[in-house]
Amino acid sequence: MKNRHITRRIRGTDTSDGAGVKLKRVIGQPGLDMLDPFLLLDEFRSDSADDYIAGFPEHPHRGFETVTYMLAGRMQHHDNHGNRGDLTPGSVQWMTAGRGILHSEMPQQEDGLMWGFQLWVNLPARDKMTAPRYQDIGPDRIPVVRPAAGVEVKVIAGELAGAIGPVEGIATAPVYLDVSLQPGAELTLDLPAGHHGFAYVFEGESATVGGEQLQRSELGVLSDGETLQLTGGDKSSRLLVVAGKPLNERVARYGPFVMNTPEQIQEAIADFRAGKF
Repeated sequence: MKNRHITRRIRGTDTSDGAGVKLKRVIGQPGLDMLDPFLLLDEFRSDSADDYIAGFPEHPHRGFETVTYMLAGRMQHHDNHGNRGDLTPGSVQWMTAGRGILHSEMPQQEDGLMWGFQLWVNLPARDKMTAPRYQDIGPDRIPVVRPAAGVEVKVIAGELAGAIGPVEGIATAPVYLDVSLQPGAELTLDLPAGHHGFAYVFEGESATVGGEQLQRSELGVLSDGETLQLTGGDKSSRLLVVAGKPLNERVARYGPFVMNTPEQIQEAIADFRAGKF
């Protein structure tokens, strides 16, 4: 079996989005514009309310999926179709925007730590105009496995050690794992050959990924292969391991719209302005 290794290293860049929420953009920046099918990865983390209190007021999406994973804090989701839900610590929302939706994500706290991730996943051309849908997943629905000594993994999507993640019916057949490693702990992960993948260390000082040390707040783009070797550093560490089937399709992108051609982008803008979302 072929082992994966790191082919590129990317550090997040500080930016803001929404109504001024401060965050670290890892995918979707000049150093890594996209990693098919992944269009964007943001980490938001602050215990200063000024950095997040304005939230993400109502805004449109078309043509892709947004994945919000909360580690700490509370956000409330609301959309123009009357859907509403709470994003609590440990919860995941996998939203398929499809043909178009207007939604907001607003903090439900005035102080304390707000911490989590948002990942954008592209949709294949055949699904870009599908009806919007949600998979709202509470922390109690996410299986936790301990496949090796000193290792704990939350299986959000994909399969590990007999546990199947609750996210289902996604065209890119994603793997989304939250991996905690005690110092020196070792884990061999099976990842689908052909899937594009990355690892991102978000807690602790570092972890060894595919034989190379990856520092905190550093993303490692993974080579192709069937297995990935992970080893904990001198201190406990935590990282995301994410992989998905590449679409290998044209990408036309304009802010919150991701389609296949410039003409489709113009149509999305026109539909949004005409109130058709």
